Amino acid sequence: MNTPDADTRRIGRRLGLLATLAFLALGWVSFDGAIERREDPNRNLVVAPGASELVLQRNRAGHYLLPGEINGRPVRLLLDTGATQVSVPARLAAELGLQAGAPASVRTANGAVTVRQTRIPRLAFGPFEFRDVAGHLNPGMQGDEVLLGMSALRHLEFTQRGDTLTLRAPGSPGAS
Repeated sequence: MNTPDADTRRIGRRLGLLATLAFLALGWVSFDGAIERREDPNRNLVVAPGASELVLQRNRAGHYLLPGEINGRPVRLLLDTGATQVSVPARLAAELGLQAGAPASVRTANGAVTVRQTRIPRLAFGPFEFRDVAGHLNPGMQGDEVLLGMSALRHLEFTQRGDTLTLRAPGSPGAS
């Protein structure tokens, strides 16, 4: 038979355990959100209707990541001025509605790789939309990021100041 003191201690231990678990969960959610904001500060970009520019924040690794769409499907873009074309992980081709074309050899940061040429019917990010963009399907890309190369970026003007990059449509207010 339990005494009132034993019941009180048991309830106290359970409440203490629940409080500890709640504290740990709150800490995990807060910490996870802080890490995500540092890795991808542009993940929740909001663009005003009719905007002609996009302001991006550099992540802690020095890269500009941003949400975008290929053929209406959401993708995570990594801005890469060193890439000649938009480079899509080959394993995402079917999901994004991209057709593999002729093989081509390209030089990447990881060496030479054989890719398949493709045309991207619709590429969009921020206030910008492009049609029939040259790209390739890269079987060597392991992540989910699509490299946003110069086949799309050549249509924009960009200015970097500190940790901020501003992309503008040519001829828009503030464009050089």
